[in-house]
Amino acid sequence: MKDSRDMQRPQKTSYEGSPTEVGLEVQDRKEACSIPSASSIAKARVQVDTANLLEQILHRDNLNKAYKKVKKNKGSHGVDGMQVDELLSFLKQHGKALIEEIATEKYKPQPVRRVEIPKPNGGVRLLGIPTVVDRFIQQAIAQVLIKVYDKEFSKNSYGFRPGRNAHMAVKKAKEYINEGYTWVVDIDLEKFFDRVNHDVLMSILAKKIKDKRVLRLIRKYLESGVMIGGLYTKTEEGTPQGGPISPLLSNILLDVL
Repeated sequence: MKDSRDMQRPQKTSYEGSPTEVGLEVQDRKEACSIPSASSIAKARVQVDTANLLEQILHRDNLNKAYKKVKKNKGSHGVDGMQVDELLSFLKQHGKALIEEIATEKYKPQPVRRVEIPKPNGGVRLLGIPTVVDRFIQQAIAQVLIKVYDKEFSKNSYGFRPGRNAHMAVKKAKEYINEGYTWVVDIDLEKFFDRVNHDVLMSILAKKIKDKRVLRLIRKYLESGVMIGGLYTKTEEGTPQGGPISPLLSNILLDVL
């Protein structure tokens, strides 16, 4: 998809051998998407079926949850200029076509918009701001992958995880101090997000994720490139800070460490 603003409606597509008109059904204003439920997804299932992750990612409930999260987080626009407040209108018009593109692996993420944030101690932190639509898709991916990975992360890991925060880490540190521990080791992986090796990360993901469609979609996001001053630059390494999926991918890689 070259530009999220250029998608046409209605769009003809072939589903189970017969052409159909594709449109977006919205049940109410709070829901972004309503698509046929994936009957194979059982809510009571303890183990996530990683062979059919794409169906879970594109499930109506997961997409609606992703929309609400993106809307709540707000944030700046991406390279296409679309604001968060425009997302619902876009999904009402083009949601079905967007889902079809993702399901048939024709979707192509747009480059991220490079932003430099000054650090308190000097230098800058490089952020990559995805388009609002790509944030929506990344959020939907992250919500499903969290169910696969988070339960296996170290209990001493507090960053970018649901139900955990820095205050809990400080509380744990105080417990160690009260137990008599006096040594602290402070390690900073400089420019970690910018230097993630794509092949190493993908090989780690492939050990658990059996749905190759999801692996290919994640790879597309890693290689979507950046726009700097109107110029496109390839991304051969790194997972840009600024997208919903980057913290989770980083935790997956750091869990090995």
